[in-house]
Amino acid sequence: MSCCGQDAQMGKAAHYPDSRRLTPARTLTTLMLATMIACLLAACGRDDVRPTPTHDALAKRQWPVVTPDDPAAANAVLMRAISLVGTPYRYGGNTPQGGFDCSGLVNYVYRDMLDLKLPRSSSELAQVQGPKIAPERLAAADLVFFGNRGNVSHVGIYVGEGRFVHAPSSGGTVRLDQLDGPYWREHYSGARRVLQ
Repeated sequence: MSCCGQDAQMGKAAHYPDSRRLTPARTLTTLMLATMIACLLAACGRDDVRPTPTHDALAKRQWPVVTPDDPAAANAVLMRAISLVGTPYRYGGNTPQGGFDCSGLVNYVYRDMLDLKLPRSSSELAQVQGPKIAPERLAAADLVFFGNRGNVSHVGIYVGEGRFVHAPSSGGTVRLDQLDGPYWREHYSGARRVLQ
């Protein structure tokens, strides 16, 4: 028999083992995989093995719908604010072309839509004449404030259902966030109603 013929006969067993015959290691791997799949499928249908909701999920509030005093003005503010989502953040910025910081966004929206000039900084905006609003009484276009230990350092525009539009930070863009998000809930410092 030639050299190649011997390799063909001997090599078949050595290099191409019968794929239907399972080795002990392959049997164990297959068994472990089947067990894991069975456990995952069983977990999908049983409430007692699902993870319990996190504190954040339990803390989500139901946000009542509060009709603004001036629905047309509030709607104009909301539509303009939402249309600016995605605009780049820029410290000191107050135009769509140049970008926005948080108070620049608020000032631009109210000035553009209602010809209403507001104070420039978030801490000055927090002092605007108008009633302070409890979270469960927020209406569209109310200003929401955030900070630490009584110092206001951030402002956004409430849009409803616990959400607000704001310009969050360097490197970011104008975006929608949830008041019940962990950071925002922890730093929430109040709200003011500008439209009356």
